[in-house]
Amino acid sequence: MDKRKISTIKTNKRLFGILITIAFLLLIPLIAMQFTDEVKWTPIDFITAGILLLLTGLTLELIFRNVKTTKCKIIAIVFLFLLLFLIWAELAVGIFGTPFAGD
Repeated sequence: MDKRKISTIKTNKRLFGILITIAFLLLIPLIAMQFTDEVKWTPIDFITAGILLLLTGLTLELIFRNVKTTKCKIIAIVFLFLLLFLIWAELAVGIFGTPFAGD
């Protein structure tokens, strides 16, 4: 089998895996909303979370494709997930606050 064709199949499987993972993660709050009033997501929340997760997944794919050494991959992945966590926490509870808020 052609090496390029194998690479394309592997890439398609990873992309499919990324999309399935995003769908699964977005199902968690959707299911939780059916059982409790503690979770109240709007369609904008789902869209924002989906975009954030999709960007993270595609960036992860770029890291796997383009970063050569294992050490650099680990550093890039840790940085990526740290960035994801900080953005998610800021959107969820505003841990950094707004710079224009009055005192």
